[in-house]
Amino acid sequence: MSEKEVRSCLLCGVGGQGTVLASRIIAAAAMAKGLHAKTAETIGMAQRGGSVVSHVRIGEEIASPMIPFGTADVLIGFEPGEAAANIKYLKEDGVLILSSRQVKPVTASLGQSGYDGDECLEWLSSKGSLCVVIDPDEIIEACGSPKVLNVAMAGALAATGAMGLDLEDMEEALRIRMKPKLLEMNMKALHMGAGCVKER
Repeated sequence: MSEKEVRSCLLCGVGGQGTVLASRIIAAAAMAKGLHAKTAETIGMAQRGGSVVSHVRIGEEIASPMIPFGTADVLIGFEPGEAAANIKYLKEDGVLILSSRQVKPVTASLGQSGYDGDECLEWLSSKGSLCVVIDPDEIIEACGSPKVLNVAMAGALAATGAMGLDLEDMEEALRIRMKPKLLEMNMKALHMGAGCVKER
């Protein structure tokens, strides 16, 4: 990454999925590498189940933490419908990293809209230059916790190289942010997420 270059990642999901923590892990990885990082979040009305969008920008000269439409290098979608709703942020040749796990919105649960996450994933797969879809169930089962999906998504991000960060950078961020008793589990999730990209 050149000194003037800024790379941007938009993360979106619903409350309780760890979207904000994932953005902070990415920012910590950038700072551990000596880069500047800025983050910003917009959180929906519900702590759990409401929309959550996190902006992460890294580089040397960052004018604003907010990502303009059509300029994100990466979009990480923790939920297919939320990813579809925020696709306007991704640049034409950007990278998508998506969880296949669907979280039905309140409106769909009340019968006010027909929501099909599989249709969203199929539509999203044609966007960007690379689309990586992660099935979280295998990762969660192997690591023994549903709270590791955000770290797995960060691992996939590192494996794409799209933000100028690699697995060693993410590992350092985990060492900084994670309690020692949780570190081994999260390191495993990180590498499993990266493996989802390498298997393609």
